[in-house]
Amino acid sequence: MSASVTTTTAATSSRRRSYWLKTLHEWHWVSSALCLVGMLLFSITGITLNHASQIEARPAVTHKAASVDPALRGQLAGLFPNIVKTAKGKAELPAELQRWVQAQWGVATAGKEAEWSQDEIYLSLPRPGGDAWLRIGLEDGEAEYELTDRGWISYLNDLHKGRNTGAAWSWFIDIFAAAALLFSVTGLLILKMHAGNRPFTWPMVAMGLLVPFLLALLLVH
Repeated sequence: MSASVTTTTAATSSRRRSYWLKTLHEWHWVSSALCLVGMLLFSITGITLNHASQIEARPAVTHKAASVDPALRGQLAGLFPNIVKTAKGKAELPAELQRWVQAQWGVATAGKEAEWSQDEIYLSLPRPGGDAWLRIGLEDGEAEYELTDRGWISYLNDLHKGRNTGAAWSWFIDIFAAAALLFSVTGLLILKMHAGNRPFTWPMVAMGLLVPFLLALLLVH
């Protein structure tokens, strides 16, 4: 009777271990598939960011100018007092001016607040891998647009940092981080389940923890 109970208990334990191991492997490969491209991107840009001072960047600057027609200029001048009073000098460009800028230079300005002063409207348009700005004179109607492009490496580095990337990319980083966390935790649990037959498992895990800790403690100033 005792041997039978022991055999049944061992079989139950084996089935439970097999179930959890299979489940962990499924979650591990699913999370790895979800974050594979993100891990490649963040790993590569981690290297480029670490060597940013050694990677030469040659910004390309494009400057354009045009004149706002008198009717639209008059509309802007009429809006200025109300914007200063109600919005403290910050507001989106009027829809008609947005359409003019889009038609003139192909620049989308919807949802972006500009700074309004007595003489001009100034709109900063930061972007990953570069910068841009737009200025419109309220008195003479002269408009200027300048775009600075620092290249693909700078663009990818800014994606890594989430700099001027917008809400959608911010959500992607959060989802990627959750998938990478799931990938790491399931990997650790799989290591634990195999550790009995692999004596170097925990020394290697300990080394992965100890090396960065000692580097940060002793060599990072």
